[in-house]
Amino acid sequence: MSHYLYAEGPADQVQNAARHLEVLFEEDGFAISNFEIDEDAKVWALSLYPAEEIADEALSRALDNLKTQDISLPLEKVTLPDEDWVSKSLEGLVPVEAGRFVIHGSHDVGMNTKGRIPVQINAGQAFGTGHHGTTAGCLKVLSEELKQIQPERILDLGTGSAVLAIALAKLLKQTIVATDIDPISVETSRDNVRINEVHPYVKLACASGFSHPIFKEEGPFDLIVANILAGPLCDMAKDVAANTMLGGRIVLSGLLPHQKAKVVAAYRQQGFHLLRAVEEDGWLVLVLQS
Repeated sequence: MSHYLYAEGPADQVQNAARHLEVLFEEDGFAISNFEIDEDAKVWALSLYPAEEIADEALSRALDNLKTQDISLPLEKVTLPDEDWVSKSLEGLVPVEAGRFVIHGSHDVGMNTKGRIPVQINAGQAFGTGHHGTTAGCLKVLSEELKQIQPERILDLGTGSAVLAIALAKLLKQTIVATDIDPISVETSRDNVRINEVHPYVKLACASGFSHPIFKEEGPFDLIVANILAGPLCDMAKDVAANTMLGGRIVLSGLLPHQKAKVVAAYRQQGFHLLRAVEEDGWLVLVLQS
C-alpha cells in the first residue's frame, strides 16, 4: 500500500498551509497540491505526497510546522490501493509540442507531427513524459541551444524516462550518455530507447553520483542536461563542474523561479556563468557555461 497526506478546510487555511509546507519540504521535493472541492461551501483540499518510507515522519513534521504557524488543519495519512497510479494518470495524455519535438504515447503513434521530431514516451514509473513544465521547458531550451552549438559529448543526468536523451539522439544522431540513480527509471528508459529505435546512440547506466566508470569513459562533456531538483543540483555542482569541458554548457531544470539565485550561486562558485534563464509554466530552466 502507498500513502499520502490529506486535509480539507477553508480556502485561506489550506492555501496558507500549502505555502508553508512547500517551504518545509522544498529540499525533499515532495509534490504538494491544493484545490477547491466545494465551491458553495468554500471548502479546499490539500494533498502532499511524501516518499513512502518516511510518510509518518513527514506527517509529524507537517503537523509540527502547521502548529507553529497557528494553522489548524486536520492533516492525516491516507492509504491508496496498490495500483500504478502514474501509468493510470498518463494513459489519456495528449501529445505535447515542445520546441522541435512532439512527445506522445503509444496511442498516438502515426499522428501528424507537423514537421516535429516524434518522441514516444509510454506511461510508466519514471519521471519525465514531456507534459510537465520542467521537461517541456528543457526540450524548448535545448531546441534553441542546439541551433547555436554543436556538442560532441552529451550527458543527460537523472534521465528519468530518457525523454531528453531520446530527443537529443533523434535530433543529433550521436552518442548520448543517460544516467539515473533509480534502477526502475533505467529499466523504463531502456524500454523507451528501444521503442524509439535510438539504442545505437543512447548509453544508459544506473549511477549514484559521478563514481560510475561511464563518466570517465565518456566524459568530460560539453553539454550536460539535468532535469532534477534544486537541492541535488546544488549538491552536485562541484562534480558537474569536474565533468564539464572548459567552455561547455549545462542546462538545469526542475527548478522553481525563487530557487534561481541559490542554484546560480552554487555554480558560479564552480566557475560557471549564467547565459540565460527561461520560465515555462511556472518552472525555471537555466543555461550556464563553464
